[in-house]
Amino acid sequence: MKIAAAAGGGLFLGFNWTNSNALPVVVSAKEIAAGAIHFNAYLSIGTDNTITIVSPNPEIGQGIKTAFPMVVAEELDADWKKVKTVQGNLDTTIFERQVTGGSGAVPHSWERLRKAGATARHLLIEAAAAKWKVPASECSTENNKVLHKASGKSTSYGELAEAASKLTAPTEIKLKDEKSFKLIGQAVRNVDNHNIATGKPLFGLDFYREGMLFGMIQRPKAFGLKLKSVDSAAAKAMPGIVDVVTFDNNVAVVGKSTWQVKKAKDALKIEYEKAADLESSDDHNRIFSQLMDSGQATVRRKNGDVEAAFKNAAKVIKAEYQCPFLPHSPLEPMNFFAHVREDGVELVGPTQTPDRARTEVAKLTGIAPEKITVEITRQGGGFGRRLAADYVIEAANVSKLVKAPVKLIWTREDDMTGGTYRPAVRYRFEAALDQKGELIGYKLRGVGMNSGNPTREDNFPSGSVDNLLIDSVEHKSPITTGPWRAPITNFLAYAEQSFLDEVAEAAGKDPVEFRLALLEKAKKSPAGEVKYDVDRMIAVIKTAAEKSNWGKKKGVHQGFSVYFSHRSYVAQVGEMVMEKGKPVLKNVIAAVDCGIVINKSGSLQQVRGGVVDGIGHAMYGALTFKEGAPEQSNFNGFRLIRMNEIPQVEVHFIDNGISPTGLGEPALPPAGAALANAFYKATKQRLRNQPFINDDAFKGIS
Repeated sequence: MKIAAAAGGGLFLGFNWTNSNALPVVVSAKEIAAGAIHFNAYLSIGTDNTITIVSPNPEIGQGIKTAFPMVVAEELDADWKKVKTVQGNLDTTIFERQVTGGSGAVPHSWERLRKAGATARHLLIEAAAAKWKVPASECSTENNKVLHKASGKSTSYGELAEAASKLTAPTEIKLKDEKSFKLIGQAVRNVDNHNIATGKPLFGLDFYREGMLFGMIQRPKAFGLKLKSVDSAAAKAMPGIVDVVTFDNNVAVVGKSTWQVKKAKDALKIEYEKAADLESSDDHNRIFSQLMDSGQATVRRKNGDVEAAFKNAAKVIKAEYQCPFLPHSPLEPMNFFAHVREDGVELVGPTQTPDRARTEVAKLTGIAPEKITVEITRQGGGFGRRLAADYVIEAANVSKLVKAPVKLIWTREDDMTGGTYRPAVRYRFEAALDQKGELIGYKLRGVGMNSGNPTREDNFPSGSVDNLLIDSVEHKSPITTGPWRAPITNFLAYAEQSFLDEVAEAAGKDPVEFRLALLEKAKKSPAGEVKYDVDRMIAVIKTAAEKSNWGKKKGVHQGFSVYFSHRSYVAQVGEMVMEKGKPVLKNVIAAVDCGIVINKSGSLQQVRGGVVDGIGHAMYGALTFKEGAPEQSNFNGFRLIRMNEIPQVEVHFIDNGISPTGLGEPALPPAGAALANAFYKATKQRLRNQPFINDDAFKGIS
């Protein structure tokens, strides 16, 4: 395989994300410098000794633009000060899985990135060995240099890049021994920190194109309404307004500034008519109760003779848990730029799924996908909301109708009331204990609002209970729902782990020992019964218990929780103390198995952020409805956790040497139960419904 030199010199090594072998890419030095080359992925080494990697996955704050180049730099023995990253735009002909979601970017790209760096390093060594007429085996690398220690010779990667580009790349490449890593596992500052702190235009809301128009949309104020009539005369007459258009169930106002458009939107006179039931939160509670006792359930998993286990049980424990709808509430509201022309479409903005955005716009416009470009900006949060493409389609629709480039902007109120939400769910758990306090039967029924399957039937404790039944029922609601950080498990983990504490208490056993005993039993299950790694889960449980000095702290009320999601394992201990007669959450100790930690700084923030997100929404987050309309429309009504309510979060990573697994989501699911179980230890009051602030036992503690 030949690696081509770009005009002006330099080694430009492309690597294909659909396999692990480096592929050649011919580009110009000018294009590299401008960051305008769109590859499946590539590594470049310029004659100025600068190393550049194009990162294809959207950056939403998870640190992928830092982690990806760290992996390449490690295998390349690069000088980190000479490494820079460029955000890649959509190119499905050469990128694979150009998505941010499911905590899957690093697990997918880990080996590909390593091989790209290792291949470049191999070529540079070969070029230096040929130049010095010495065996390549005698050469080594460090800090952007190739060294021949026997002769004392050294030269920079930049000086070797052009010669290296003329060599043949190997089809097989040896990777570093992971024990020799120097950069991976260190704390490295996020590559965008300086630009963010100094206000550089990185985000979708920052994007500006000379001559573009601004657009806002009035959507129905309640789920279940459809557009009947529009009187836009007053809005059209206002300063700066270019047009008012309607499409689907929306009315869009387009003008020359955001403020002018917002004022005109407020002046619209719109009539709606009922198209579906206008559901209220009281209706949802009634529906939950009806479906929980219905015969409509879909069996998700059944092991053993559940009926006999419960019939013969010495003790049966039952409990129900419920969570509300939640908005995603990213700091940056939805926005997107679209310019629909007859010969193509240009899209620019924050999206977690750029290919989905392009595909949906292609369907809308009838324009071939290859004539649609998607430029990905940095995103001010996503949490699953930007997996959807509705706001991109809206921007394209408006641009198409007004025949002009348009930047569509949602207000905070639009963002909170316009969908798409975490589904509301209710769970019913039942456990059967024998005379010895052993768990012999387990039942879980999940009822969700547009949740699909609200269970994870193969997660713990499945495989550790001989007689088990997990089923579910779904209610089709006009309220739109979608993935919310750690979909389904964000509440299921809380409910399940809280219930297991109730079962442990009924069995007269320590909560940690109770879980460990179940996992030891899972080890003996027939092949195929257990879908999670028992040993990895045991390891995080024991680590969290050890690091928190479980059960041995005087005056500290500890609550335990553990969960497996997105290929990773996290155990947490919440610690409450009594202050002025009220329980206060002081600490959370987390043990995390996410495989090899690439960037310790970024990883710590992912875990800490997940814990804060989990406990904050468990305590305060709720979106309620009255006749189809959300009752909260901004942060004055939708309560978030405050700075003085955030506990200290202590994080311990398990160093087991396996390839990295997910980290963006796994720390959130266990957090609510660690808090709730600690609260029970402090007050003897169980918290079964979120948000906790609505529970009389919890009110006023913060």
